[in-house]
Amino acid sequence: MEQDCICALATPGAGGALGMVRISGKGTKDIVSRIFTPKRGTFPLPDRQVCYGDILADGQCLDEVLLWTFSAPHSYTGEDMAEISCHGSPYIQEQLLALLLQNGCRMAQPGEFTRRAFLNGKMDLSQAEAVADLIATSSKAAHQLAFSQLKGGYAQELGLLRAEFIRLASLLELELDFSEEDVEFADRNQLKELTSILSAKVERLIRSFRMGNALKHGIPVAIVGRPNAGKSSLLNALLADDRAIVSPVPGTTRDTIEECLNIEGITFRFIDTAGLRESDNEVENMGIERSRKAMEAAEIVLHVTDPRDADNETEATLQACETPGQKQLLVCNKEDLEETPRYGNVPQGSKAYRISALQGKGLDDLKSGIVQLTGYQGNNGEVLLTNARHYEALRNVRSALEEVAKGLESGRTPDLLSIDLRRAIWHLGSITGEVTNNEILGTIFSKFCVGK
Repeated sequence: MEQDCICALATPGAGGALGMVRISGKGTKDIVSRIFTPKRGTFPLPDRQVCYGDILADGQCLDEVLLWTFSAPHSYTGEDMAEISCHGSPYIQEQLLALLLQNGCRMAQPGEFTRRAFLNGKMDLSQAEAVADLIATSSKAAHQLAFSQLKGGYAQELGLLRAEFIRLASLLELELDFSEEDVEFADRNQLKELTSILSAKVERLIRSFRMGNALKHGIPVAIVGRPNAGKSSLLNALLADDRAIVSPVPGTTRDTIEECLNIEGITFRFIDTAGLRESDNEVENMGIERSRKAMEAAEIVLHVTDPRDADNETEATLQACETPGQKQLLVCNKEDLEETPRYGNVPQGSKAYRISALQGKGLDDLKSGIVQLTGYQGNNGEVLLTNARHYEALRNVRSALEEVAKGLESGRTPDLLSIDLRRAIWHLGSITGEVTNNEILGTIFSKFCVGK
């Protein structure tokens, strides 16, 4: 395993009050001793204690800094490490990095610090991926999911599943050693029951991906309805900003407009769409087609209606798109008008909200209703799948378990059953890094920032 000394800027390089430079690898402390002079004390410096001193370049003080040193294996990477907190001037940071390169460091590759932490056993692969997710979080919900994965709760559940698979495979493979004696070490009825239980756990994780992925990237909410129902006005009211053009002329919105809004710690991506109607205008029809695609991809659909619409028009809007698992809300807009809003047939499981986008009436209730539709209860210990790579791996696990179940029903021999179980074990291990290859690692860590 390579342990050459790497360095990188761990904070944004555009300038600021402070900057952080990280160093890791064999020879870290020797390199630091050549460029750093402590105000008090001498080398070797005490581990994990802050030390104040000067960075010297060509005998001149480049900056006054704070330095921390860490001895292997008690560091983030599991190697000797140092972190230098300097002033955030781009010039100072560039000169400090150049000084480190002159003294034997090389620039770290994207994600190389975390990759070394994984290779040195400081975290499993799912935890390493959670580091990148945690850095990218922009909402409380996404932070909770990433932090839970980083702390190992997700890996623990997968580890328990994998241990059960290994136990089953071991019992089946033990039978192969006594094949001439026709001995069964694994009771087939118990195997069927346990396979069913494990399949249910895997299926729950797979089903959780839709919500987990949406919470991670922002839950898409499509605002749909007929022209002039008040869709753009609703988007503007939710954002408290004139983001979309509002006009009494039908068909003003020709393209989808997307904006993010954080409600109760959850990021929602609200998508204003073109009004749904029959039109001879080619450009408007292109916008309507995009509206339908946005509806199909959305987790939540807000059907905005005008009180002056006929019931059958409202009904047609509600039935314009029905995606399995999708949540719907009927939003009766323009409560400020004298006319009494009429309700069409509300889809099962949906609720109607009376609002006035113009006056801001009913928006708080609508926001609460949107949050409730997610079903997210905060950090309640439930594991949600958020990573597409993990999702694909678990689908492969499910496929292998289906073959195991078929094999048990048809009376397949232990060697064939064991092959499918081993396939499930391999795919589970690929999530946490117990089995992996350089290509997978390269793909994962290439998405990291250089200093992490």
